[in-house]
Amino acid sequence: MSTGLLSADARLVRIITTDQLLAEGLTTDRIRTVVRAGSLIRVGRGCYVNSAKAEPFLRQSEGRHLLSAGAALVGSGPDLVASHTTAARIHGFDLLDRPGDLVTLTRARASGNRGSKAGVRLTAAELPESHVTVRYGLRVTTPARTVVDLARMLPFRAGVVTADNALARRQVTKDELRQVVASCRQWPGVTRAAEVVEFANGLSESALESIARVAFRDCGLPPPELQVWVDGEGFVGRADFLWRGSNTIGEADGAFKYEDPSRARRQLWRDARLRDAGFEVVHFTWQEINETPERVAASIRAAFERGKYAATRRVPVPGRR
Repeated sequence: MSTGLLSADARLVRIITTDQLLAEGLTTDRIRTVVRAGSLIRVGRGCYVNSAKAEPFLRQSEGRHLLSAGAALVGSGPDLVASHTTAARIHGFDLLDRPGDLVTLTRARASGNRGSKAGVRLTAAELPESHVTVRYGLRVTTPARTVVDLARMLPFRAGVVTADNALARRQVTKDELRQVVASCRQWPGVTRAAEVVEFANGLSESALESIARVAFRDCGLPPPELQVWVDGEGFVGRADFLWRGSNTIGEADGAFKYEDPSRARRQLWRDARLRDAGFEVVHFTWQEINETPERVAASIRAAFERGKYAATRRVPVPGRR
């Protein structure tokens, strides 16, 4: 049996097994020759794809992993699906830590464990049909089930990164996540998953903003508003984080913000206008929020004190765009 996957342009990529190639008259030596020549690409043990037809997949950031997942599912029945980090990569969700090449599959618990494959992590769990969908021709856990599975097994902040991104992409809703949590009430890690779901916020626009929110919580800061458009003497810009009562803005600085000198100048101009309007502005980087979150929190608390007693006070536009 072969597995067909639909690429981004809807062309079918068929995964071919060694047995099929032998049945077509190729010898094992000939198969090795064709692979060395680049006409076939090996995507799993005993599984190959036509290199020309696989090109659209390989151009995708997760294309190689998608093909590996397809190879792992070759010959499987409906009781086996791509799950966990593999499902997240198929759905296009952010992951805090890169999981490597290992493909993760879940088998319906009632079917039992029928062995494993090299390069595959196999788990067993309940798989209601409502928790399974099809992407690129592969059976995979739904976006909501995928988020909850990862929230159960990963550290809290890693679960938040994926949950935030799934909400931001509008592939899940809070209600859908809550329904999956309710159906997994007795499963290991479900209490943490429920906490992740309630904490998750689709207004977070990056993994950096997600882990910053977790750091703020862990350091005892009040939760900020997210992605708020603010004004001073006229429109200024959008704040990543706003503590309205303290006139304080937090900005999560990815490396790209300062790679372009003109972008850095615009940032300085914007900060100056915000400060003229009475806002305190605190910037932090990925390294700072990861390695010294308490120091970032202390800077924000100091800004709270300055902001409360600022001579000029402005109230930001309350809406979000």
